Amino acid sequence: MLTENLLESARALAPEITSLRRAIHAEPELGLHTPLTMAKVREALADLPLEWRSGSSTTGAVATLVGGKRGGEGPRVLLRGDMDALPMDEKTGLDFASTIPGRMHACGHDTHTAMLAGAVRLLAGQRDELAGTIDFMFQPGEEGHHGARFMLDDGLIDPLPDAAFALHIMPNAPYGVFAGRAGPLLAAADQFTITVSGRGGHASMPHDCADPIPAAAAIVGAIQAMVTRRFRATNAVVVTVTQIHAGTAHNVIPDEVMLAGTIRTLSADHRDKVHALIAETAQQTAAAYGVEADCKLELGFPVTVCDARAVALGAKVARKLGGAQGWRDMADPIMGAEDFSYVLEQVPGAMFFLGVAPDGEDWTQCCAIHSPRMTVDETALPTGTAMLAGCALEFIANGFED
Repeated sequence: MLTENLLESARALAPEITSLRRAIHAEPELGLHTPLTMAKVREALADLPLEWRSGSSTTGAVATLVGGKRGGEGPRVLLRGDMDALPMDEKTGLDFASTIPGRMHACGHDTHTAMLAGAVRLLAGQRDELAGTIDFMFQPGEEGHHGARFMLDDGLIDPLPDAAFALHIMPNAPYGVFAGRAGPLLAAADQFTITVSGRGGHASMPHDCADPIPAAAAIVGAIQAMVTRRFRATNAVVVTVTQIHAGTAHNVIPDEVMLAGTIRTLSADHRDKVHALIAETAQQTAAAYGVEADCKLELGFPVTVCDARAVALGAKVARKLGGAQGWRDMADPIMGAEDFSYVLEQVPGAMFFLGVAPDGEDWTQCCAIHSPRMTVDETALPTGTAMLAGCALEFIANGFED
């Protein structure tokens, strides 16, 4: 059951949580292989009665805590924390700032891992009273590398749990407040590349060429019209061209123009529809200019869909920890993406956001995630640890309420 002193117990672990977070922050790692980070986690939890599993695709691992009541028979719940950083330089000036140029924990994964490790220790302390099993998923490769999918494919989450929960910090959100919503929480994120092919030549004689540049410019506009005229405004679709590459000299019409960008959708149907329409729009617009267009898609993460029962459970725990003001219902999804979506495709569960803006300051003025100047009020991290542990305890004790 959710103990009354859970937050107090988590706060007692604040030095350990903070120390681990700072150690991870100072040595950020990228992609699917984060051995230094994983070693720090294993060392921090080495004294606990955990069963560890790892796979061949990543350096991620799942630690399992089997409850001491009824031999662990009962519900199975998964808690997840991601571990990888971003390829960017840090500009925070912190004493424990990144020591590796071109790498920074600017999305808070260092805090996610530290909070999850804290939850492991909290729950291990209640092992004798647990009538169930808890899997702790320490996952690399969230920043576009599909780490959750690889860990699923490696069989590290087998058997599948009955519920799954994760946290994501928000440095520009109110201190210590949790937020979430049922249904789509975060978007699917895909990438596209459009190659517009014509026939180059001298820029003073465009009539002797098939100029791909006007066609590429028209395709950018046509894509925006496609979004606003083919999709309901109430179900967001975002297609953004972020790169245009062409040409070598002021007096040369190039053979090709390359356009690239991102696609964000909130449903599988819209995702499929955009994929078809963006290729159709590019090809037909190019044809009107006497050139050709080829569209290639790279699939990213699916839509992150939260189970309404899991969200209700999380809201209940958040309010027990922080009172009525400890929880906020989100009216709208966020168009960012998250690979915890792969887990939620197979398991009912939810992801929640935790505000970590400095306590008492104007959170609207704080740097957001992915900023080189992003900082975190570390005193909020024990609250996140208590939330993760509380969700596991509440589910094992009472399951989902219909």
